[in-house]
Amino acid sequence: MFDPMTMAEARETLRREQGAKNAYKIMVDRLEARMKEGNDDYLWDGQGWYGGDLNKLWIKTEGEGEFGEDPDEAELQALWSRAINPWFDFQAGARHDFLPGDLDRSYLVVGIQGLAPYFFELDAAAFLSDEGDLTARFEGEYDQLLTQMLILQPRIELNFSAQDVLEIGLGSGLTSVETGLRLRYEFHPEFAPYIGIGYERLIGDTADYARAANEDLGGWRALAGLRAWF
Repeated sequence: MFDPMTMAEARETLRREQGAKNAYKIMVDRLEARMKEGNDDYLWDGQGWYGGDLNKLWIKTEGEGEFGEDPDEAELQALWSRAINPWFDFQAGARHDFLPGDLDRSYLVVGIQGLAPYFFELDAAAFLSDEGDLTARFEGEYDQLLTQMLILQPRIELNFSAQDVLEIGLGSGLTSVETGLRLRYEFHPEFAPYIGIGYERLIGDTADYARAANEDLGGWRALAGLRAWF
């Protein structure tokens, strides 16, 4: 009924105009102050991407430190991301940790990120360092709408190590747990201040190493921060 060449040109135009455009997004998930019995510090956690429907470049960064001081630790990732279905992306790339002294490390990264059933946002990755150490991280969060603008977000993060890494105080197995509950007010979709509570704790041998070094094992914190995207 229709000329095949004409239909091919129409499909190519549709693909180019509707499905082949590159876009970008920058997301500041957490920019927050954390208060704990006078031991206050700050944390940032953000990510951004550029690309099309199937392939994207992701940049992720997070870190923390005490107010008035340089960050105690910071992390930067650069990842290629490929959609494996409508909900999840496979990601691979590199990560670099900026640590005190001469403890900086670089890693190869493989992982998945996406939206699980019931709208749980998941991010799971494995890391192989330039010293041969294998670690992993799992993050999950969920947005519960209380009203159109008031949103309650539970969040959990688990970290694992396949072996002891004494130089940076890691023991094998589950190394740390971090949970939080944040209540944000989206008076503008791109800009939402929040308050909350958080709990973090070193686990197992990692906790033993920190205890021997007279370091903090974690505990409860009050949180106040900002979530934004562009």
